[in-house]
Amino acid sequence: MNESPDPLARFRAASAAREAAGLRRTLRARTPDGDGLIDLASNDYLGLAGDARLAEAATAAVRTWGTGSTGSRLVTGSTALHAALEERLRAFAQAEGALVFSSGYLANLAAVATLGGNALVVSDAGNHASIVDACRLSRSRVVVTPHRDVTAVEKALAGRDTEHAVVVTDAVFSVDGDLAPLADLHAAAVRQGALLIVDEAHSIGVIGPRGQGAVHAAGLAGEPGIVRTVTLSKSLGSQGGAVLGAREVIETLMDTGRPFIFDTGLAPGCVAAALAAVDILHNQPELPGYVRTTARELASMARELGLETHDPAGAVVPIVLGPPETALRAAVICAEHGVRAGCFRPPSVPAGRSCLRLTARANLSSDDLAVIRGALTAVAEMMKVTM
Repeated sequence: MNESPDPLARFRAASAAREAAGLRRTLRARTPDGDGLIDLASNDYLGLAGDARLAEAATAAVRTWGTGSTGSRLVTGSTALHAALEERLRAFAQAEGALVFSSGYLANLAAVATLGGNALVVSDAGNHASIVDACRLSRSRVVVTPHRDVTAVEKALAGRDTEHAVVVTDAVFSVDGDLAPLADLHAAAVRQGALLIVDEAHSIGVIGPRGQGAVHAAGLAGEPGIVRTVTLSKSLGSQGGAVLGAREVIETLMDTGRPFIFDTGLAPGCVAAALAAVDILHNQPELPGYVRTTARELASMARELGLETHDPAGAVVPIVLGPPETALRAAVICAEHGVRAGCFRPPSVPAGRSCLRLTARANLSSDDLAVIRGALTAVAEMMKVTM
């Protein structure tokens, strides 16, 4: 009798192929006391994830509301804290309305898939994976345009055969760290009668004088045809996400957005922590400027050492190294010199563009920067040997 085929064989083969290509991933568990490395890999741009004020707010919320939200937002998962956070985010970003989700990923899924249904969706080639997945879930025709190419966006909009259209873009792109041409994209969307969705995950808390985001910094916060998605897990040091937009947008997402309707609400502790973070950002408006200044210092440092990078718009500073094996080795060298750096390889980046992704923080000291310079110097020496 013939043996049954092994349903796991293809996964073992694919895993072996990824291993050979330097594309295997592993989990690294953090401990409360840390490993002594300077963190340039996280998205904790304002240094608030370990802030005692957020911890105290979260603890008080857990004691009051419990550890879980107990249900979807439309059933039992909305608390007074959720309503307060939505109002605080709305006011801070100067939006008409806000709706909180359990993650930034789901906020993007809801906004793009729901608002982009039965419409042409035009998406930047550099957009985050959550936007890519949301485009697929929209079941609409999707046109992917070259990175930051407004002419290509307008051409796609003008040539559409559907009545409705949606343009979607990151504000600050998550790997390259560059800024979308929001004013020009908005102008093109207005001319062509399209909605513009902007993912502010890497710009809220970083871009603009008070960290109110790239849309606000571009003078577009009051425009009704712009929808913003934000995450609470980066600058705001918590967990969750939100959609900011006109009343009609919020109502549509509540009535028809599957990632909102069928997901358990964000846990109260996370809601309270995000509320505390927005208050801190309001009361300490200098924090975003610290992040941007530090990011420019990191980029300048890398450029002086002959490493490939560019001027950052926000906190993200990529150092392009080429093959995945080179990026992996560079990350190890950084750790050996006291710095944890993000290592991005395909499919997170295109082939041949593996990189270290350094993320600036508002609370990096001059001593930290000196250690970072030493680590990048060692990476630059490694690159000279491998070239």
